[in-house]
Amino acid sequence: VQLQASGGGLVQAGGSLRLSCAASGINFSINDFGWYRQAPGKQRELVAAISSGGGTNYADPVKGRFTISRDNARRRVYLQMNSLKPGDTAAYYCNVGRMWGQGTLVTVSS
Repeated sequence: VQLQASGGGLVQAGGSLRLSCAASGINFSINDFGWYRQAPGKQRELVAAISSGGGTNYADPVKGRFTISRDNARRRVYLQMNSLKPGDTAAYYCNVGRMWGQGTLVTVSS
């Protein structure tokens, strides 16, 4: 299984980014996926998750600002992040089961 995350970068507060996670080596459509983040000195935390059926859930700090989605044909999971805040600064990781991607860094400047 390989998870390749991309799309991170430096953005000003209030801006947007879209993260992408490309998955290979698994039966993509039957798996649930999650996006997690880890800020310096903090524990990794769940940001958003999407089930095989398309059901979603979000951490309270990102509700109404972030949207997780999936494209089974392209074997990709996305995280659209709007109205970004400095507190969203972290490395973002794609997850399926016990597998993790390499992380993509999001930095939000004030």
